[in-house]
Amino acid sequence: MKKIVLLIAVLSLCLAKAQIDPVKYPTFTNIDEALNSKKTVYSMSFREKGLFNLPPQISKLNALFFLNIMGNKLEKMDQEIFALTELEILNVNENSIKYIPDEIGNLKKLNTFSMNLNGLTSINSNVAKLQHLKAVHFDANNLNVFPEALMGIPALEEINLQGNQISIIADRLHRIKNLKFLNLSENQINDLGNLSFPKNLKYLELQQNAIVKLPENLFKAKNLEFLNASDNHITKISPGIKGLKNIVSMNLANNNLKDIPEEIGQLKNLKTLILTGNPIEKTKIERLKSLMPETQIYF
Repeated sequence: MKKIVLLIAVLSLCLAKAQIDPVKYPTFTNIDEALNSKKTVYSMSFREKGLFNLPPQISKLNALFFLNIMGNKLEKMDQEIFALTELEILNVNENSIKYIPDEIGNLKKLNTFSMNLNGLTSINSNVAKLQHLKAVHFDANNLNVFPEALMGIPALEEINLQGNQISIIADRLHRIKNLKFLNLSENQINDLGNLSFPKNLKYLELQQNAIVKLPENLFKAKNLEFLNASDNHITKISPGIKGLKNIVSMNLANNNLKDIPEEIGQLKNLKTLILTGNPIEKTKIERLKSLMPETQIYF
């Protein structure tokens, strides 16, 4: 699993780099070259340098908006980072950091914050001060609850929490009004209660948990396009599923479903429905096919 998360982390970094014009904003990899540059330094990468600490002189590069310190041996976030108040993209993936300092609140302009593959057990409440954050990646840490701080950042569009130990999600998720992508896969969620979801949510990944029932409020997420709830313990789908008017792809593989309500036939935008690994009789699958002739059903 960690290899998969690492691949996602690398891809995320590539996407972040794609936002940077390499001619106008060259990425420096050597601190001395950066300090001696006659031009303003905006982008810096210490990726996989074997560092235990960052060079203290980095705080002099006060125009930095991109910093990549992925793949080192850091056990803490050095204070010099928090002097870089122009930072917009911060990548701290694949280190050994166990906590986020209070000073994280200094980075007011941060819009992408990635700390995959570290040892975080909680997320500092001061992260809520980062009101410009659009994407956070805390995959493959040791979080056991959904970070409360994130619920105070309505600008967030993407949250990745794959591969943690999350079992509890407070019913304030809907406060993240702009959230479009949420990945909660490979956690320890068994009960979502009647959790409310943001209205703008488009992508929801819940696979590889222990979920027994999808909450009724999920079916009010009218903008949801992709739902993956495979590899859970779901025994029944509510007729309320008809509320997912814009759903394009739904993966319910490897659950305990014996039937699917006929209301699913009202989902005219549904192109792909995956039901493999469920104890559904063939006759019921045939009924679904007649209800949904434009949907590709895998069983």
